[in-house]
Amino acid sequence: MQIGAHISKSGTMDSWVDNAVERGCSAFQVFTRSPRSWFAKDLDLDEAKAYKEKLDASDIDRMATCAHMPYLPNLSTPEDEGYEKSIKSMIEEVKRCDKLGIPYLVTHLGSHKGSGEENGIKRLTSALNEVAKTKADVIILLENTAGQKNSVGSDFKQFAEIFAQCKPAKKFGVCLDTCHAFVAGYDLRTKAAVKKTMKEFDETVGLKNLKILHLNDSKGELNSNLDRHNHIGLGEIGNEGLGEIVKIMNKNKIPIVLETPIDDTRDDFENIRKAKSLA
Repeated sequence: MQIGAHISKSGTMDSWVDNAVERGCSAFQVFTRSPRSWFAKDLDLDEAKAYKEKLDASDIDRMATCAHMPYLPNLSTPEDEGYEKSIKSMIEEVKRCDKLGIPYLVTHLGSHKGSGEENGIKRLTSALNEVAKTKADVIILLENTAGQKNSVGSDFKQFAEIFAQCKPAKKFGVCLDTCHAFVAGYDLRTKAAVKKTMKEFDETVGLKNLKILHLNDSKGELNSNLDRHNHIGLGEIGNEGLGEIVKIMNKNKIPIVLETPIDDTRDDFENIRKAKSLA
């Protein structure tokens, strides 16, 4: 079972491994830089070396780790300045991941800002294909969306169409977020519902393309398009559905990463323990 959480980027890079191990993680996700800034300091190569050495010495498989793109880049925007800035930022992030030995980079699909889905998808796929030209041993993972206004990629068929336009295929994979899928209209509350939804996902997007699963319960109701994550088992999806998802991921050897809240109700330690218990 490969399961863990999104780990805080605070401290030195090798401390990411310490934080993951402390939480009982056998998988994890990080921001390699500030997620709320365009600016990124140059990668400290000594720190990068220390991180890779500590990861190698741990029981965490490198292929169960991933980084997440910062929040500001928008690859679907119709605004030329922001578009070029977003592409440049993602190319830099791919290079950072390559130097750190992080195999996967998860990206949101962005907002077309009212220019229409067709235009947004065209901009998005063009940007992703440009980024994929970067010489790096990193696979870009497209993350399904919650269906918010001006977003693309919440519907599995559309998500699959976007993925199919990303070339070369070997440079791309997908990341499925359970909260996003649920609020976009895909029921995950029961074993039967999960099996039906995952069958549809496999027939459209392809389970073989799924490299990382984001396991999150939802504060929003089914088909609400509300992207608000909740603690495992305490949201609208609940234990039965999330437990079935965990079992399917384990069977297919797909790493699981939690992006659950940290508050007075629970922290990462408790949510990871809860997720493991569902297996």
